[in-house]
Amino acid sequence: MSAVSGPDVTNGRILVVCTGNICRSPYIERVLARELSGTGIAVSSAGTGALVGSPVDPESAQRLVAVGANAEGFAARQITREIVAASDLIIGATREHLSEVVPLHPRALRYSFALHDLGDLLADVTPQEIAAAPGHNRVAKVAAAAIGRRGIVNPRLPEQSGIVDPYRQSPEVFDQMVTEISASLPAVVAALRH
Repeated sequence: MSAVSGPDVTNGRILVVCTGNICRSPYIERVLARELSGTGIAVSSAGTGALVGSPVDPESAQRLVAVGANAEGFAARQITREIVAASDLIIGATREHLSEVVPLHPRALRYSFALHDLGDLLADVTPQEIAAAPGHNRVAKVAAAAIGRRGIVNPRLPEQSGIVDPYRQSPEVFDQMVTEISASLPAVVAALRH
């Protein structure tokens, strides 16, 4: 479920994708939504193999509450072509998620990134680079600025590019998920808030 919708959406739409849409993507969605509150940016999530209608996994929900975000009112949903096409930026928990998203709407290749890759691309992006990037809203400009840096920033090795999947794992793996997300999300938030 979108954390921001309706007439308040003026600066773009972000979609976060993982597999079941109950652990990684809702965590990223709700933290991003809290960090971008008041910016006119909508944040939602979906899964490539969603446990449709399920709430946030209790372990992820507990960690959301711990960082001051809200897990209430969430229902997992399956990714569709329409959801992909309506987004200005897609953030996958892993690169593999993007390989399932892009075929639904090939144009999405221009605005789809794994979280770690996006964080690396935006780590030292300047407000001027974002302002000069093409795009009809803030989120689209950030995505375009990230694309423009693809030839400048060295990509991570495949084994370092994804967020660990904690589904049905120990609490320690959920802690690892949070640590990994926290390493890359601040650069994304900073670029979107500039």
